[in-house]
Order: sequence, then C-alpha cells, then structure tokens
Amino acid sequence: MVKENFIQVDGNKIRYLESGDSTNTLLLVHGLGASAERWNNVIPNFAKYYRVIVPDLIGFGYSDKPIVDYTPDFFSSFLGKFLDVLEIKRLNMIGSSLGGQIAAEYASANPNNVEKLTLVSPGGSMKQSTPALDAYIMAALYPNEQSAKNAFEMMESSGNDVNNEIVQGFIERMHLPNAKLAFMSTVLGMKNSANITPKLHLIHSPTLIIWGSKDPVIPIKHAEQFVSYLTNCQFQIMDGCGHTPYVQDPTTFSSIVLKFLLS
Repeated sequence: MVKENFIQVDGNKIRYLESGDSTNTLLLVHGLGASAERWNNVIPNFAKYYRVIVPDLIGFGYSDKPIVDYTPDFFSSFLGKFLDVLEIKRLNMIGSSLGGQIAAEYASANPNNVEKLTLVSPGGSMKQSTPALDAYIMAALYPNEQSAKNAFEMMESSGNDVNNEIVQGFIERMHLPNAKLAFMSTVLGMKNSANITPKLHLIHSPTLIIWGSKDPVIPIKHAEQFVSYLTNCQFQIMDGCGHTPYVQDPTTFSSIVLKFLLS
C-alpha cells in the first residue's frame, strides 16, 4: 500500500508518498518537471525491503511552489529540512536526472547521513542542452498532448508509445499555479550552477551509477565524469533504455539496485 502524506517544510506544504514498514529508509528523488508518481513502477519492489519515501520536490508535483531561485543548493538544503521534519537521520538514496544532482549535492554536504547512493543519469556535469531536453522544456512551457507526447517519446528513445498517464499527469501538473515559473527557474539554476564533479570526492558512501545506453537527454558520455570522480563507485549501463530506465524496464532496474543495496 502506498500512502499519500503532507508535511510543512519552512512553511511550505510538501507532498510525499510512503510505502513499506522497514526500519531502513530509501528516498527516491525525481527529476525536472516530474513528481513522485514517476517512481510508481518500482516503489512496490523496494517497499519489500525498505521504508520508501518519495517526495514531490518543492516547486514540483503537488508540493507548494514558492517564488524563489530554484538552484541545486536550494534543493539540497530543502532535502535536508524535509528529512529533519521526518526525523530521518540516515538513509539510502536514489536520484534521477535533476534528482540525481540533488542527491549527490546532499550526499557531498552530509556524507555521514547516506548509507548507499544510486544516481540515474544524474545532472550536474552537462551544461549544453540537447534536442530532447529542448523538447521537454517546450512541453513545460506549452503543456498540451502533442508537445508532451513528443517530448516523452524523445526522452524514452525506444520508438514505443509512452504511457498516456505519464503524459496527462505532466500536462496537469504544468498547469498548476507557478509550475512553469518553478520549472524555468530550475533550468536556469542548473545551467548557472558550478559543475558538480569537484564535490564528488566528498561523497563517502558506496555509489551506483545507472545510465540508459540510449539516453538523449543527458547522453551516456557524461557518465565518465561521475565514475572517475567518485571514490567508491559501480557503473551499470541499461541497454536500450533512455532517460528513465526505472519507467521503461522497472524489473531489471529494481534487480540491479537491490543487488547493490542489499549486498
């Protein structure tokens, strides 16, 4: 069973999903423009072993969207405050894309708090855009079925039809008050932030990097910077997958991650 909860963080209402009753916590951090639902396909697999916490990041999903500068440092600080409210001191983390960058920022600033870290096509090292990212930004600014479907098909890069629930959910969320402002502030915050790689040596926890071989949003060539700068790192390519392998192949993804987490 997945429960929907709301808490207050710095006066902002934050939504999160929760499943599992283990004493060990696993936090899943979504990417740009997404919400907790992006992890729906893998939450049940992880909830067998962990208390799974899946927030809508501030500025996204059904969490509040204050008018602030949405920088990587802001998100990392938010994550710390979110965990403090939930009284979570030590945890495992999985972050995807922007969520991977945020998770890495948090782990570098709080190295004793993270047991194991999984980063899925993390941001933070790519400064130039890609056609798939451009299409996604366009879909966020003009959220309709055609633009969103085109963007998600490009990001998946498989030629298969994209789940209509993902498309419709994205359109609905991007029509919420301040959603476009938070999205574009985040894009600018990522673009203008310093490259994350010099901070990676501060991460002490064992880290697993997962990348879809056909990722057109953050191409796999950017994996090298993460793998070479992390001191205790494993690298796994998911063949045939695009930017969100946990959506495209949740069974294989869960198996890879659980093997790493439970070893």
